[in-house]
Amino acid sequence: MPWSVSSCFITLVVLFLWRIEDIAEACRCAPVHLQQAFCNADVVIRAKVVGVEVVSGNTKYDVKQIEMFKGPDRVIHAIFTSSSSASCGVTLEINKEYLFTGSLNTDGRMHIVTCDFIQYWDDLNGTQKKSLTQRYRTGCACTIIRCSSLPCPVSAPDECLWTDWLLNDGQSGPQAKYSACLMNFDGSCAWYRGMTPSKK
Repeated sequence: MPWSVSSCFITLVVLFLWRIEDIAEACRCAPVHLQQAFCNADVVIRAKVVGVEVVSGNTKYDVKQIEMFKGPDRVIHAIFTSSSSASCGVTLEINKEYLFTGSLNTDGRMHIVTCDFIQYWDDLNGTQKKSLTQRYRTGCACTIIRCSSLPCPVSAPDECLWTDWLLNDGQSGPQAKYSACLMNFDGSCAWYRGMTPSKK
């Protein structure tokens, strides 16, 4: 009997640890370039968080929309996220201004998760801010491929290799901060920094 109880206990511990590992991995996200996040999102807005409350197990952040870069023809007054970090819920600061990318639920509400691109507005540089209104949208036909180790070949002409990861954390590299992957007249895609192809 003691052996059976001990065996049962060990099995439960293993199952518990396995479940914890599943939860920990539930919000593991592949890093995303801001252009990719823009193109994949239903909504991209600049907004200030002005309030918070829990509604039906979700966290509702009241926001003051400052600018909409992509989304429905209406003002977003609230953003919803899971109240649990294990379910990819996002924690935001009151009275802080953010750039949000997110999705629209079937009920029309804007929803965000950890894997969305959410960043303090002041942490974006001038090129990124300008690209939200001009360049990123025109590059949505291109695909950005993250390259973290060599060799990392491009498999199609409409792809751009995101090689910032070879030198640093990616998000602070020149392609992430100053470049956009745009389509050329021949249908191929290349990094552009300003009006000329980026060499980085």
